[in-house]
Amino acid sequence: MKTILITGSTDGIGKLAAIALAKNGDHLLLHGRNREKLQKTVTEIKDLSNQENVTGFVSDLSDFDSIQRMVSEISEKVIKIDVLINNAGVYKSPSSRNQNNLDMRFAVNYFAPYLLTNGLLPLLEKSSAPRVINLSSAAQSTVSLTALMGKELLTDQEAYAQSKLALTMWSFYLAKTKQSLNVIAVNPGSLLNTKMVQEAYGQHWSPANKGATILYDLATSDKYSESSGQYFDNDRGAFNKAHTDAYDDKKITQLITETNKVLEISL
Repeated sequence: MKTILITGSTDGIGKLAAIALAKNGDHLLLHGRNREKLQKTVTEIKDLSNQENVTGFVSDLSDFDSIQRMVSEISEKVIKIDVLINNAGVYKSPSSRNQNNLDMRFAVNYFAPYLLTNGLLPLLEKSSAPRVINLSSAAQSTVSLTALMGKELLTDQEAYAQSKLALTMWSFYLAKTKQSLNVIAVNPGSLLNTKMVQEAYGQHWSPANKGATILYDLATSDKYSESSGQYFDNDRGAFNKAHTDAYDDKKITQLITETNKVLEISL
């Protein structure tokens, strides 16, 4: 039985993947922003999976203090994490910026997984075969470091695509620097039938289950045990090349340096 944490698991592919993994008998740690909705999801998944190993944790991933509190709470209740799926993401938001004046897409899609994963490293390293699965996107574009720092205004699409490339670049960096971890970036599929996609585009190409199935496979299948530092493109159903910047060591170093500067100021 694996212990698996999925962020953003009260909706969309995160919730569908959580249901499948709970039915598989794994110990599920669910995350949600809304306590009532999260508790309802925990109860629902317990009923559907006919097992009690489902625990909920509340955190607003745009709030870095809230992430730190969740890290502390998880660390008190769990002895190890085998799989961390950084699934939560945002495209459109009622607030364009978080309390640190950072673009909401960068805050939730990039800084939050960065903080959460680094905070949970001690628990991940207690697993015999830890995996970190970061949800990237087919939408990836060169990261503006001034936008990363909150000093440049971007459109929703630009901010989303840049945040997803930042996440992919950091995924490759993490795979290189933490060789005990199996780190995989994944595009779960373009325009899946999820709430976020409907809000952003008003249409979809594929069912949400397409994304949930690849998350389940990446979390559980032995065939991905040697896939660290790679990018799985579920539009193709295979590993593929990410944006060229994800292989540029100089740009990755600049990204990580600026990321740490932002977080030193913010925390």
